Order: sequence, then C-alpha cells, then structure tokens
Amino acid sequence: MSARSLLLTVLGEYVLPQDGPAWTSTLLHVLGGLGVEAKSARQALSRTAADGWLAAERSGRRVRWALTPRGRELLSEGAQRIYAFGRDGQAWDGRWVVLVTSVPESRRELRHQLRTRLTWAGFGSPAPGVWVSPHASREAEAKQVVESLGLEAYSFNGPYAGIGSERTLVEQAWHLGELSGHYQDFIQSFAGMRPPSGEAVMLAQIRLVHAWRHFPMLDPRLPLELLPPDWIGVRAANVFHDLHESWHIPAQTQWTTLYDSEIRRR
Repeated sequence: MSARSLLLTVLGEYVLPQDGPAWTSTLLHVLGGLGVEAKSARQALSRTAADGWLAAERSGRRVRWALTPRGRELLSEGAQRIYAFGRDGQAWDGRWVVLVTSVPESRRELRHQLRTRLTWAGFGSPAPGVWVSPHASREAEAKQVVESLGLEAYSFNGPYAGIGSERTLVEQAWHLGELSGHYQDFIQSFAGMRPPSGEAVMLAQIRLVHAWRHFPMLDPRLPLELLPPDWIGVRAANVFHDLHESWHIPAQTQWTTLYDSEIRRR
C-alpha cells in the first residue's frame, strides 16, 4: 500500500464527505497509524498537490489542505464507483457485445493501453484480437476506447448464438479463479473484525475501503447467470457494505475529533 494511494483513500473517505480542509498534522497522524512514515506522507501530500488534487492553505505557521475542484470531481467519481460496487446489479437481457480489433506485436505500449482500458470497462478476451462483454450497453465505451487509440475495430451486438457454452466463454475470457482468491483474502482479512476504539475503527475503515477500491478494476461485474453457484463476490460485497455501514459514524466522529483537537491547539 503506497503512501499516495492510502492518502487518496483518506481524502475520499473523510475530507470529501465532510467538505472541509485537513491539517497536515491530522493527515500525518492518520497515515502514521497505517504504517506510513512522516517523510513518505509529506511526499505523498506534495505529489498529490502537484497533480492538482489538493491546494495548501496557510494558517499562521501551520498548513491545511483543501480539495481542488478537480480533486473533488475525481474523488467523487471514484467514491461512486467504490460504494456502489456490489450493489449495482441489474437483470441481464442475455445480450453480448463482441469487439474485434488487433494491435501489432511491435506496438506494445498501445497493446497495453487497449488491454488496460477495455479491462477497466469490464471486457474480457477469450482469443487474441477478440473482446467480449455481457453488458451490451458498453459498446459505446468500447468505441470510444478504440477511436481514441486510433485503431480499426468491428463490433457485434446480440444474444449468444448457441454454438459452445457461455460458461466456457466466460472461463476463457476472465480469470475468475484468481479473482475468487482475491475475494477470499478480503473476507479473511475483514470478516469478523471488531476494532475496540474510535481510532481503531477509523483506521480499520480506511483499510477496508482501501482494499475494496481495487475490486471495481478487477471484477468485470458479470451477471449472476454467468458466474459459478454461490459466487464468493456476493459474500465479499456483503462483508464490505455491512462493515462500512457499521463503522461509518464512529469513524467519521473520530476524524472530526482529530480535526477539532488541532483547532484547539492553535
């Protein structure tokens, strides 16, 4: 867990919803509780500000940090994706979108960009040059990706034709066994966790969200009809949402307490 990545989780979980700045000392204290050294935390603050997410505000000799409009927009988008994930399931209409495109082996960076962006959009690749998704509405997103990369492509949209098995297609297009292992690790790390105090709850909440925020990038969000019976992702989502809800008030209260204590020190 990098200092910068943890900082973004803290900003999204506490600074964004409370709509106010955060003192440097508060951020260093919280990141320190997560195992980040002060030097690394300060570097993460500087780099995040240099990227346009944060702006420094001086109060005497002390500094506090406020989200910029760009930082607020990006964190809001991320928060919506993180907190909705696992609860945004919809009935499947049985339709697929198939995208056919290829990139020469010599253009490895372009191949990487294509794979990264289509994977983020939930596409899987059962064969070289072929990408599929059971979310037919994502055809527009795929079109945007290939056009922005300057690639030629062809797409098809409709129900499965009946040759072969949809389950076999899913197994070839996505690594569900690997994803299942990640979900199992998440459940083992957090299910049954009972932090004893306000500070411990706040830190546990950060670790919980930080671990969960990676799943929207890893999980293609396949319809339940295409997943193995008793899919472990459903249980993992329940663990996340139940814990996040139960820890929310004490964690936010602890953050406010830290902020207020810094004001009293002025």
